Amino acid sequence: MDGHANGTAAPHTSNYDVVIIGAGISGINVGYRMQTALPSSTYTILEGRAELGGTWSLFKYPGIRSDSDLHTFGFPFNPWTKPNPIATGASIIEYMQQTAEKFGIDRKIQYKHKVASADWSSDEQRWRLEVDNEGMRKVYYAKFVIMGTGYYNYEKPLQADIPGLEDFKGTRVHPQFWPQDLEYAGKRMIVIGSGATAITILPAVVDGGVGQVTMLQRSPSYVMNMPQPKPGELTWYERIFPHWVSLRLKRIQFIIIPYMLYLFCRKFPTAAANFLRKEAKSQLPKDFPMDPHFLPAYNPWDQRLCFCPNNDFFKCFESGKAQIVTAKIKRVVGDGIELESGEKLDADIIVTATGLNLQLCGGIPLSVDKKPVDFSSCYIWRASMLSGVPNLGLIIGYVNASWTLGADSASRLLTRLMKFMNDNKYTSATPSITEEEKKDPLPPLALNSTYIKKADGLMPHAGRTGPWQPRDNYFKDNWAANRADLRPGMEFKRVST
Repeated sequence: MDGHANGTAAPHTSNYDVVIIGAGISGINVGYRMQTALPSSTYTILEGRAELGGTWSLFKYPGIRSDSDLHTFGFPFNPWTKPNPIATGASIIEYMQQTAEKFGIDRKIQYKHKVASADWSSDEQRWRLEVDNEGMRKVYYAKFVIMGTGYYNYEKPLQADIPGLEDFKGTRVHPQFWPQDLEYAGKRMIVIGSGATAITILPAVVDGGVGQVTMLQRSPSYVMNMPQPKPGELTWYERIFPHWVSLRLKRIQFIIIPYMLYLFCRKFPTAAANFLRKEAKSQLPKDFPMDPHFLPAYNPWDQRLCFCPNNDFFKCFESGKAQIVTAKIKRVVGDGIELESGEKLDADIIVTATGLNLQLCGGIPLSVDKKPVDFSSCYIWRASMLSGVPNLGLIIGYVNASWTLGADSASRLLTRLMKFMNDNKYTSATPSITEEEKKDPLPPLALNSTYIKKADGLMPHAGRTGPWQPRDNYFKDNWAANRADLRPGMEFKRVST
């Protein structure tokens, strides 16, 4: 008993140097960096769900696959060895499980441990986390907390603002919660959206025997082919060098070439748009109308570029079972969708692939000395910590490259910061920004996608100078993770507790 007046037992308590929240790509990455950089520190990974995998175990829609290449989306310390750069969700989970087992990270994960709140105590110089474990309340204490929770809401998808959607008499599906028993063979399906999810679902349901599928988009996206090597096909360096060397070279190749493409798109948007449209046209059926279906109203990389392996998205239109309609919705009716043009699309199933519901820190209420943290008033230090919040790391990947490149940079930066604190006997590190540095803030994610715009006002800011700039360049961040001075923008304290 803990002496409470009502005689209830004290909650189960645990103490760690570091608590990592989330057992997805980011959590596993930090776990590895923790045990290699800080072998004498204790850590655990708290995962709210019953399995590891994060996004990859949550999303189960047809064809689910990476929209980045696995040579850079994979872990640098356990390279992706299969030849295909774009991989299925199932093979990514298998790879993550193998990685976690290989390095003993799986033994540090506590499943069904959902963090309900986190409060930093300046007096105790540690975090107190309230954790729900299948109805049992536990308390965890940690000197440092790292959020490997991704950047969207797992429980509540972005609600599409579509008039009359509730009047539809058929089946309504959100890709984030795709029913595993959904029968779509021979049915008429409309997929609303034009991003990576819609571009993945279309070829998959055509292969799965859908009767007719229509991708209904308000505005098109840029889509680019990513060729998958044929079995036994080797690059010149794979023929010359040992396997471990060629894996490293392949990773470098997949870091440099997409970044060059990104720079080309940003510096020469008109030439890039013409190139991407020409490539798409060469893969589509001869009579397929490019305009308006492949004429985005924005420049390449203002929104994320969509990749499709071996042109599967372009090829699915040859079947006659897939079509694109570019139009505005007037309203949804019982048996389909009426468009503003007066046309009506009939449907048995409507899929709303309209983006993610952005959310920081897994929606966990954070407080410093019981005062709630307001993300919208925070600034991000080196894209990895929040101003005014001590000893809290954020793992945010790239939007213009593989998530893991950014996640690994952040993991290495944070473990180096903790080592610096240990060496100097500091008990806290709090990012601190001046009024001058706050002027003319930038968004932390440099995209203008609808779902990112909708989260404006909920997200922290980036600055224009020093350690407050947004993350957009792996080479710069990689250097910073290994060598940058950790003191600018940071307030260190030694408090005896």
